[in-house]
Order: sequence, then C-alpha cells, then structure tokens
Amino acid sequence: MVAERTDERLTRAGLNLIGQALSIFDSELRLAVSNAQYQHMFDLPETLTRSGASFEDTIRYLVGKGEYGPVEDIEAAVRDRVDTARAFAPHYMERTRANGRTISVEGAPLPQGGWITVYTDITEIKRQEALLRARSEELSEQVLDHAEALSAANRALAATNAALEEAKRELTLTEARTRQVTEMMPAHIAHVDRDFIYTFSNRKLSSVMPGSQPDVVGLPVQAALGAETFARIRPGFERALAGEPGVTEITHEPSGRRIRIALTPDQTSDTEVGGVFILSTDVTHEAQTRAALAQTAKRELAAKLSSGLAHDFANLLTIILGLQGRLERMDGLPGEAEEAVRATLAAARRGGILLDRLASMSAPRALRPQAVRLPDLLEDLVAMARPTLGTAVALSVAPRDLDAPILLDPGPLQDSLLNLVLNAKDAMSASGGTIRITAHPVRDTWVEISVCDDGPGFSEAALRHALDPFFTTKGAKGSGLGLSMVYDQTKLAGGTVRLHNTAQGAQVTLRLPLRPAPPKIAPMMILLVEDDPEIRATIREMLRGMEHTVVEAGSAAEAEALLTLPDIDLVLSDIQLAGERTGIDLARTVGTRCRMALITSLPPGDPLRAAAPCPVLTKPFVAAELAALLSGVTP
Repeated sequence: MVAERTDERLTRAGLNLIGQALSIFDSELRLAVSNAQYQHMFDLPETLTRSGASFEDTIRYLVGKGEYGPVEDIEAAVRDRVDTARAFAPHYMERTRANGRTISVEGAPLPQGGWITVYTDITEIKRQEALLRARSEELSEQVLDHAEALSAANRALAATNAALEEAKRELTLTEARTRQVTEMMPAHIAHVDRDFIYTFSNRKLSSVMPGSQPDVVGLPVQAALGAETFARIRPGFERALAGEPGVTEITHEPSGRRIRIALTPDQTSDTEVGGVFILSTDVTHEAQTRAALAQTAKRELAAKLSSGLAHDFANLLTIILGLQGRLERMDGLPGEAEEAVRATLAAARRGGILLDRLASMSAPRALRPQAVRLPDLLEDLVAMARPTLGTAVALSVAPRDLDAPILLDPGPLQDSLLNLVLNAKDAMSASGGTIRITAHPVRDTWVEISVCDDGPGFSEAALRHALDPFFTTKGAKGSGLGLSMVYDQTKLAGGTVRLHNTAQGAQVTLRLPLRPAPPKIAPMMILLVEDDPEIRATIREMLRGMEHTVVEAGSAAEAEALLTLPDIDLVLSDIQLAGERTGIDLARTVGTRCRMALITSLPPGDPLRAAAPCPVLTKPFVAAELAALLSGVTP
C-alpha cells in the first residue's frame, strides 16, 4: 500500500509538469485524475479538482462563468453537455474562450469506461497564423487556407495516433490474456497451416500426449507427434483442409491414452482454407467407462438359472471360503498345507465365477472391484495352474512396480489368465517350454499383463479372428470360447486385449485401468444379520479380521430390536432371511439412521435384488471383496 501511494504521488507530480491541462472522468461521470494545469486553465475551485468531483457540477460552473459564451438557459446547456458525455465519442475541436484565448480540446474514450481529455492553449499558434496572413500579401489566400487546414489536420492526426496507440496496447493485453487462458486449459489447442506446420500452440501437447514435443511452433506435425500417430490422423487433416470439420479418436501408442481430436477448417474466405484449428483432449477414462458399458449391454442372454440352486451353492462356497481363509491365517502350517489351502481357495473362487457366469445368462455380470496385490494374485494362479501343466512346462511370473494394492475384479482376471496359460500349454509341443507372465504399469493409466509362450505363435487367421466367438484352431477339441471369454471380461473392465507374435512365440497382452486402492477404513460397529449360523460365523470372522466389532441377529425382527443400541455404524444383512420380512424390508426400516449394505446369492437380474436401496455384494465372497463393499458405503 505504501508503494501504491508513492507511485500515485510520482504520477501526479509528473502530470503536473505537463504544459497541457488534463482530466480523466470515469464511467459514472466522476473526476478520477487531473493535473494542476487543469485547475489553472479554467480557474476552478479546489472542490472541482478533487477525485470524485461531479462532471455535471464542473460544467455548471464553467457555463456560469461564460466559458461557452452567452447562454440563456444554463440548466438546459448543462443537460446537453452531460448527455453528450454519457454517449462519449473520440473528438478534436478548437474554441475561443470568454477571456479571448484559444484552446484545442482532444478527447478519447478509455477501455475501462470513462474518457481522458487534453486541453492545449494554442493562442500563440493562432496569432502567428494571423500575423503570417496579414504580413504575407504575396502568398495566395488559398495557400494560407491550406496551411491552416494542414495544421488543424496534423493536430487531429496526433489525437488519432494517440487513440491508435491505446488500442494497440489494449489489443496486446487481450492477446496475452487469451494465451494465458488457453495455456490453463487441460487440452491441446493449436493451428497448422496447409503444409502441416504448427503456427500456434498453447504448449499442452506433451501433457495430453506424453512423449511428444513440448514446444511445437514451427515444427511439422509429423515431427511433433511421430510418424505413426500422424499417419492415423492425417486423413482428418486432409478432410479439414478440404473444408470438412471432423472429430476422431485414436489411441496414442507411446502412452496408451485415448485422445479425441477435433479438426476445424481455418476458413480464410468462402473458397479458401488457410489451415486447421486443432483441439486435442485426453478421454481415456471416458473411453474405459464407455467400453465397459457397451460390453455390459452385449452380455444380455435369454435363459435363466434357478435362483434357489444358485443360492444354496453360493452359501456352501461362502462357508468353504471362510473356513479356508481361517486356515490360511493360522501360524505354523506346513508348506504343503499352505499350498493346498491356497489352491482350495482359488478353486472355490472359480466356483463363484461359475455362479456369476450362470447368473449372467439372465442379467449382465456386475464388476466387483476390490483391493488386490497383483503379485499375490499371480502366485495364486501359479499354485492353481501348476498341477495341470505337468513337468514339461514351466510357468514364471514377473510383476514389476505393482507392490501397492490396486482396484481389480480378481475373479475374472484370474480366470482369464488361467485360460491363456492353458491355451499356451496346448500350443507348445510335447517337449514343453516356458510360459511367462509379466505385469507392469503403463504410466499412470493402465496395468499391462502379458502371457508369452515358446510355441509356434499365432497364424495369420488367428491374429484376425481369435477373439471372435467359436473360432478355434483345435478342431473338435476346442470350443472357440476361451479367448472370446477373455476379451469379453477384459472389455467389461474397461480394458483392451492384443494378440501378436514375438521371436519366442505367441503373446497375449491385457491392458486394464490402473486405479489405486482406497486406504483402509476405520474400525466400525457392525450389525450382522444372517439366518444361517455357519455363514454368519464365517462372515463374523471376516469382519473381526478387519478389526470391526460385530453384533449378530438372525432375522429382521431381531435386527430392529438391536438397532436401539448406540454406536451402530453399519448394518450388513442377507436379503433372504427367515420369516416374512427380508433384508430389503430391513433396509427400508433402517432408512437414514445408519449406513446399510446387503449380501445375497440372488443373480443381478432378480426382482428382489433389483429392489435393494443400497449396495449389494454377491455370495460367495472373500474378505477383500467384503472390505471393498464396506469402503463403498462409508464416507
């Protein structure tokens, strides 16, 4: 503030040194700035030279002094000049004052509103012009008239130049603001000419397409993006240069991101296109969601499975998973026992996947993401696959930079990888070989998992059609649904599948969205409602293993009686309960008193399940899936 006051004093001192009078009025017709010459020239009182002085009062004072000559109606004259000021326009004029002196008045509007006026005493200049006319009889009257007109024109030109300089300054500021705004946008905005040379860029290309040149003005598009990326979007450029705007989406191979590119012709005339405007945005997450939704829609089938059988089977698997999980947590188990427990757990999970497949015949399978350490999932896969591979085939896993838990649906992923491993085994000769599973993140967007073998590789037909349903190279021994299932489950998760050959053999690469797992939730008091004592005991142990306090009930009525207890944070209930009332009824009773979640073996398309007003977890499930459910219903 001290610096601002110092600058103001310096500015005012500088204005006072100017030999001309100067005044600046704002858009409210209030005086903003004036100099000492302004007061002296018009002999103004001190009150009319202070900031905030009214333009109307100033005009009334000057009219009253006869500054504008004889005036019959002073108030009418004041109103006319105030109205002219409100519709202010640039001007230059000369007038003779009541004291006989001549002044020039030069006014220009300001971009922020208001105007600036400069008053110059040109009495001496006028006297010299009159003297020159009187003493130069030999000069023609026409020359003198032209000289006077030229002098006036020069003064008007000077005023115009000042206005142009102000307009140029404002245009420069506007251009700087526009560039600042474009550089703040999370998109790449650019312009290329007809030779595909960048003439403008907001310097966001490298953030939208990592690995690209950061500063591309003056570079060809091919050099900035790379030959492969440019070849994919060049047809869109050529259509835009022909006058046809368009939008295209590509996958930027170096980063794996999905990019939407809008190309708009730069129409310099009705028939000429001078270049192309470019707007590139990263739509990776949108594309992942879109792919998952599209794949979900494709999975609707006509047949239905008996929900009763699925319910009983799911309850049995829930008990098996719970008991095996307790065994897995016991200390001192022999190594062979630990491996057997892990294999049993993996087989039980596959039984749950089978239930999901049967349920998907009447409704699409819902994603069940949970926090997963990918190295652990791959180790479980090795334990499950090794008995099937035999001694001639080795299986190695090499995850890299994936120690932190990430959100995945582990069942379909493990099933897909097992299918790929068994396909790789079948493709190799009787002498065997090695199947290699590698996994690593691709920047912060994807997790990439590849299965490679030492076999002969894919044929040309297989590369084109292996992901199609019922395509097989195994003859009568194959169903043609293995790779199709892998493709289906990967697309449902928002990922992609690629097939290609390497120097060693075939390789299948899965790319899945890379999403970090949320932090562990704080311990809660949970009311568990389940009518089967064995299932209730299994789920109770899972919850206690997560450090939650558990209160139990066997029916909706018992649960409602326990809801009067203080500090209950969440109710976890089966949908199908003993008695007339269901978990859906209980959820409606709970309302907003506390958070609610449901568990069931009913398929997603079942009407009772569809009526659930809160999140639902499908049986059978493991502790990690239950933890993911609880994370989804806690704030």
